[in-house]
Amino acid sequence: MSGREFFTAKTVAEARAGFRPARRTEPEVVVLSDALHRVPTVAIHTAGDLPGFGRSTVDGFAVVASDTYGSSEGLPSYLDLLGAVQMGRAPEVAVRPGGCVAMPTGGVLPDGADAVVMVEYTATTMPGTIEVTRPVAPGAGLVRADEDVPAGGVLVAGGRPLRSPELGLLAAAGVTSVEVRARPRVAIISTGDEVVPPATEKLAPGQVRDATASALAGLVSEAGGIPVPAGIVSDDEGALEAVLAGVLPGVDLVVVSAGSSVGTRDETAGAVAALGEIWCHGLAIHPGKPTLLAECGGVPVIGLPGNPLSALVVFRLIGVPLVWSLAGCQEPPPEPSVVARLARDVASVTGRLDVVQVALRGGTAEPLFGPSALLSVLTRADGYVVVPEPATGLDGGSPVQVTLYR
Repeated sequence: MSGREFFTAKTVAEARAGFRPARRTEPEVVVLSDALHRVPTVAIHTAGDLPGFGRSTVDGFAVVASDTYGSSEGLPSYLDLLGAVQMGRAPEVAVRPGGCVAMPTGGVLPDGADAVVMVEYTATTMPGTIEVTRPVAPGAGLVRADEDVPAGGVLVAGGRPLRSPELGLLAAAGVTSVEVRARPRVAIISTGDEVVPPATEKLAPGQVRDATASALAGLVSEAGGIPVPAGIVSDDEGALEAVLAGVLPGVDLVVVSAGSSVGTRDETAGAVAALGEIWCHGLAIHPGKPTLLAECGGVPVIGLPGNPLSALVVFRLIGVPLVWSLAGCQEPPPEPSVVARLARDVASVTGRLDVVQVALRGGTAEPLFGPSALLSVLTRADGYVVVPEPATGLDGGSPVQVTLYR
């Protein structure tokens, strides 16, 4: 590999749209308590109606709605109190025209009723008689038996991560286990003679502790994957290829950290090319241009820039969506964002995507700059702003979309 493909950079949009490995993790069944953020393999349907019975949504009285038409405080309607519904029990009384039944919130709607009037709009003027001071329309104050989900309807869609409301809906339907995709196993390989384990107590001149691998493992976990530390590989010829060959059979994604900087990109590309096919080597992004995307034996491989900040920026934009995709997610969950005003001008270069770290201060986004080797730039940031490829920068004072870090 000559490395010259590095200079033909793909845009981030091209990479996200074009680099689409077909690999997906295997299905497995998990109990509902372990299903949060997992991705169902198929849509899950309900066998019966939900909630399964008509119920009141307010404290009040079940009525025939037409009996309340024209009611007002000056000219109320008078209804006979026929009984009361008890929580958790079937009604023992039905509603007839001219009558009503006392209802608790969540109680089963008795036969004959088509609305529930709130207790705030009623009064008891004499024993056994209820005064209604406001009219209600049919369907007011209640939910139908099938209003949540009708029988045979979709409870949750396949290919979307389960959130807490979906877990509640599944529980309401009696679903206690779900078939989901297994969590993707992501091997993280660090390279470089200068890189040493974080536990190294005293650094020799020129040595650096491996900070990127720990941060990448955090991003993998946030995306629902399982980080698989694969150690630090020296710059010896053939060492990376041997480690790659060893980890590929047991993982779903390989991330090579600190292996695509200017000095080592040819070696990384050569090791990857010996085992598979390179899709691109170079992204039109700053920071993070020297990024490699490839597939080896059906396993996607991402070669990240050597500088920690660049590596994490690229992995968030490219690697995190890929982890979700491997888990069967059709569209990665959207990241939270806010609109803020840019504190000052930000320069950019046409033809590349600039990712600018920002700190939020009372609705203002303050750009944070520093060398790509400094992780402190990221630790001080609340999120980032993207300068699109066609732009030459952003004006201070302009509104910007800030993607927030969770």
